[in-house]
Amino acid sequence: MHRKVALIRGINVGGHKKFPKIEQVHMLQDLGFADTEVYLHTGNWIFSTTETNSALEHKFEEAIERSYGWNVSVIVRSASEMAAIMNACPFSEEKKKKSYFALLQQRPSEEKIGALEKEHYPGEEFHIAERCVYFYSEAGAAKAKLSTNFFEKMLKVQATSRNYNTMSKIVALTMS
Repeated sequence: MHRKVALIRGINVGGHKKFPKIEQVHMLQDLGFADTEVYLHTGNWIFSTTETNSALEHKFEEAIERSYGWNVSVIVRSASEMAAIMNACPFSEEKKKKSYFALLQQRPSEEKIGALEKEHYPGEEFHIAERCVYFYSEAGAAKAKLSTNFFEKMLKVQATSRNYNTMSKIVALTMS
């Protein structure tokens, strides 16, 4: 069994797609997963399994659509992948603690990466890695041009973002 993390995009944000934490826990358990935990209410599932990431993404997306009628993307990573993403953050310690991590469902094309790398916004920075875009805004995420929607549009891949504190906690929970 391996520790995994499923990150569900766009639930319980701004009053949309209400999916209470207890229902998330029950869904994980009803699907037969062991050692389950849901961190916060925004779709951060931690569990143990032997299934592949892509099979899990499909399974969770189907279960959510079947139960709620929502077409949401789910990104699954192993505990070690999550730790590697955190450790690879290119920002200084000061910026890192105020940064966001846009996890990408798959690697974007080189053409899309090249187009995104030409984008520049004052007070905002981003770095593209294999399947994550690290981004930081001096003014904070609410006022930033850079966002999950922006990266999805530019890169043509599904993504979901978490802030540094949430990522840190998820990584700590997968190691316990």
